[in-house]
Amino acid sequence: MLTTRPRGTSDILPGEVEKWQYLEQVIYRLCREYGYSEIRTPIFEHTELFERGVGETTDIVQKEMYTFLDRGGRSITLRPEGTAAVVRAYLENKLYAGLQPVKLYYTGPMFRYDRPQAGRYRQFTQFGVEVLGSHDPALDAEVITMAMDFYGRLGLKNLNLLINSVGCPRCRPVLREKLQDFFRARVDRLCSHCRGRLERNPLRILDCKEERCREAGKDAPTSLDYLCPDCEAHFQAVLKQLEKLGVAFTVNRSLVRGLDYYTNTAFEITVQGIGAQNSIGGGGRYNGLVKECGGPDIPGIGFALGLERVLLTMEQQGIVIPRPPKLDVFLAAADEAARDRALVLVQRLRQEGLAVDMDYLGRSLKSQMKYAGKLGVGLVVILGSDELERGVVTLRNMSAGSQREIPLDRLAGEVRQHGLKHVSGEGKYGN
Repeated sequence: MLTTRPRGTSDILPGEVEKWQYLEQVIYRLCREYGYSEIRTPIFEHTELFERGVGETTDIVQKEMYTFLDRGGRSITLRPEGTAAVVRAYLENKLYAGLQPVKLYYTGPMFRYDRPQAGRYRQFTQFGVEVLGSHDPALDAEVITMAMDFYGRLGLKNLNLLINSVGCPRCRPVLREKLQDFFRARVDRLCSHCRGRLERNPLRILDCKEERCREAGKDAPTSLDYLCPDCEAHFQAVLKQLEKLGVAFTVNRSLVRGLDYYTNTAFEITVQGIGAQNSIGGGGRYNGLVKECGGPDIPGIGFALGLERVLLTMEQQGIVIPRPPKLDVFLAAADEAARDRALVLVQRLRQEGLAVDMDYLGRSLKSQMKYAGKLGVGLVVILGSDELERGVVTLRNMSAGSQREIPLDRLAGEVRQHGLKHVSGEGKYGN
């Protein structure tokens, strides 16, 4: 048990972690270009935040949260999603008193107790954005476009953008009544959870993962049938903005998403070939969440994307990820006299901003060269006592099989120049 990780978690090892670093670099550039600032919140919060924010009738709260009592007897939950935590931070730190709208992004681990399957883990990583302080339909379009832009920069294809409007507190009571009438006639076909939802929140039945409930929900009333004039106008404005931006979409009248805080725009991005769950991200508006959490009535919108599912989709589509070189240069000591000087030279090169390593197992020069080759290093510095006396080193180009002597004081510049010629690295991560 001591050498087995918990079910539904994963170790990201060297050789794999570079793929994650690549995604993080793409995320950083994307968010900077769209004007979003990073926020980092705790990985656990008071349980009430998620019960009130996410919704007591959701699958997440009812079935999937990791909740425990701390030593002070307080109920604590590992965050199952990022939006409620960002809203809490927005309120606690009075970000609403500054310039609006506030545009934030985050990456980090989330936790849900669910049956592990392809692309779905109990600890998983999300990239999300949240914008608080504006109800402009153009912002809805920007957030959706930003999500699609992220996938586009990774080279993903065959994506489907599904969009709907789930209304607002003014028009949703009509839909609620229609859904209750519809499902009361089919209550014997619902799971036990959805029977409890029927009176409290019948909209959640449409998001149930049980096949029996999905079958019972076919031909159920949809939110688009009962939108108030303001919600209808907002939805049409969002669709027009997406058309202007050239973003293809499909209106899905039954799309409700899995969280109670959604209002107005809701969207989901799907792709085939990654298992039973084909969603790789989604989001929408949550205009009542800030108020529900004890703050002023401030609108918000955002999305969240599961990065494990993104990587799985990239693998399924055969997309290769640029592989940076692990080291700029490896230093091989030819004899004991050189070995005594090696670490000093290695450290000097590191202070010049180069990635450098050396042998620490007492290998022969021949074995050191083989080791450098296995590391995929393009350049090897061979240091011997004779070279030390003359103030030079031998610089070997591993790919060309050539070598030459250069003065020690020119070594950093020569290595850096070689790196500029091979800035894309020697390989790629693929299937």
